[in-house]
Amino acid sequence: MFDDALFQKYLVQYKKDLTTGHWDAESYKWKAVKQFQENWDIGSQDFKDMLERSLEASSNLLTSYNHYPKNMLLEFATEVPEETRALFVSLFDESRDYLDRIEAFNLGSEVLRKTYRPTAKNHYQNENVITTYLWLRYPDKYYVYKYTVAKAAFEQLGNNRSIIKGRRGDNLRFHLGFYNEICERLKKDDELIDLFNSQLTPDYYPDPQLRTLTADFCYYVSNHKEENPSSNHLGSGEHDFWWLNANPSLWKPSSVPIGSSQSYTMYSENGSKRRVFQHFLDAKPGDALVIFETSPIKMITALGTISKDHDNERIYFEKTADIANPIALESLKTKQELASMEYFINPQGSLFKLTASEYQTIINMIEHSNTTPATSVRPYDKESFLRDVFMGKSDYDCLKSVLLRKKNVILQGAPGVGKTFAARRLAWSIMGKRDNDHIKLIQFHQSYSYEDFVMGYKPEGDSFALKHGVFYNFCQKAASHPEEQFFFIIDEINRGNMSKIFGELLMLIERDYRGSEATLAYDGSPFSVPENLYIIGMMNTADRSLAMIDYALRRRFSFFEMTPGFETTGFKAYQQQLSSETIDELIALIEKLNDEIRTDKSLGTGFCIGHSYFCGVNPDEASDEWAREIVDYDILPMLREYWFDCDEKVLKWENALHGVFQQ
Repeated sequence: MFDDALFQKYLVQYKKDLTTGHWDAESYKWKAVKQFQENWDIGSQDFKDMLERSLEASSNLLTSYNHYPKNMLLEFATEVPEETRALFVSLFDESRDYLDRIEAFNLGSEVLRKTYRPTAKNHYQNENVITTYLWLRYPDKYYVYKYTVAKAAFEQLGNNRSIIKGRRGDNLRFHLGFYNEICERLKKDDELIDLFNSQLTPDYYPDPQLRTLTADFCYYVSNHKEENPSSNHLGSGEHDFWWLNANPSLWKPSSVPIGSSQSYTMYSENGSKRRVFQHFLDAKPGDALVIFETSPIKMITALGTISKDHDNERIYFEKTADIANPIALESLKTKQELASMEYFINPQGSLFKLTASEYQTIINMIEHSNTTPATSVRPYDKESFLRDVFMGKSDYDCLKSVLLRKKNVILQGAPGVGKTFAARRLAWSIMGKRDNDHIKLIQFHQSYSYEDFVMGYKPEGDSFALKHGVFYNFCQKAASHPEEQFFFIIDEINRGNMSKIFGELLMLIERDYRGSEATLAYDGSPFSVPENLYIIGMMNTADRSLAMIDYALRRRFSFFEMTPGFETTGFKAYQQQLSSETIDELIALIEKLNDEIRTDKSLGTGFCIGHSYFCGVNPDEASDEWAREIVDYDILPMLREYWFDCDEKVLKWENALHGVFQQ
């Protein structure tokens, strides 16, 4: 099935390179098998924990840039461990056909995605990933299948029957047979076996049937063209990995869109070659980039891939992902796995080599910092909002229209009208789903600053480092997904010094300036607030200790007055469910109290008692004692503050409210 002369030529070179660099780059495969074999237990009570430990050393076999099959699998195992366990029981059932098991695992993963992660665009469990699971479980029988590697190895060994894209079943069977034939030939080479055994330690799976060695040999062949099999350019995984420095004062990776093509000159401004010029020559299409913004940012903010060959002047790459929560340099330095990273040894330069394990460590840090636990995202619409929030239909339509038009709205109103409760549900209803991953809720206070909100220097060890704030990071996240809607919710918005907190962003949050760039004060980098981000603020109009919201911010927001919802259809239905004459009488009295508050010249509508004080209780818990606690510990303290100079009025309402419980 292959050309013997070509096979021997590649084998000679493989044996020469095996102990002079190749093993260091690829030995993680044998460690991955060892880790899996020592931890796999299909009957484990904590299936998710067992699965995570089993796959802990899988490195880039199950994760690469923008492709996270292991992470998605662990999310399934967290959400539905028994269903995920069942997938593996079926996959590892050796009594069933090889192809049928692979297809069943793929289809089962799609069912889990649609049911439990409908917002995810991919479950990532393709034939490459599924054969990796099979190889980890049965390393003396199976090999990892990857279309591009298999196709290149077949062709470069002179096989006349190349695999064909789209014919998955035929390709998988042919791949297994072809690799088995290669394996039998390798077993006959005593020199190779001795070289291989000399590299083994107890940390590695011994590979008695040489299945993993066979796959590694074929991978090696796929990366070395026939006309130059002695090339010393070795890959890690299918491609190489690089660390690229970006000076934010010249260009800011986080500000360019995903998918955009970029270039990087191979020469400095004075025309001299950049340091380690060979790295620029070695970078090839498909290689992965970790993009690091240098001082003062000092964070990994994006990922990319080399998109085409260099032209002796520039390397060319495509940005593939933004890092919503960037990885700080100081965090990277805490990782022992990165201690020997080329950039840390000598940071002078622009393009640095990463090993496969170093790249994987960085990817793991990105995943940990940017992935939220799996949750079932349920639909949520206008009717859902009106069931939860006691607001009239016309008021809802108006509020939604105002937010979508203006992009910034402040919900203002009396205590207890449900402003915070309504804000999150307004966002859900506009998105059409209960998805908190697209919502960020913060609360302003008197000490809140620009440094907390946008960016600023914060203590880090014995020095200070420039850190991005919560709004900056959320804007970057929204900009990375321009087709989706994001909602930034600020509770107690009038408690902070808005001009100080927003700084130069006061202009950028305006509807007409969305997408426009301004220069940030701390690092001089360009920044914009994306079109798909909506800001919802809340303010309590009854808090006399606060100054009015400043005019500069006021004209950039629309203001929506929320009033007590005792008369809404939703609250009436809820009140009926409570089935309590005492509570019915109390609420009727609260409405009369609100009438008096509304007409009081020193108070007004913004001081009325809201309906939410009486919400959130089950009918069997809606006792007289529960209602009396609300009166004594919520309502009366407010009235004493409202009418602090009128004891007679407070006493009148105290007697009236207590009278409800004495009948």
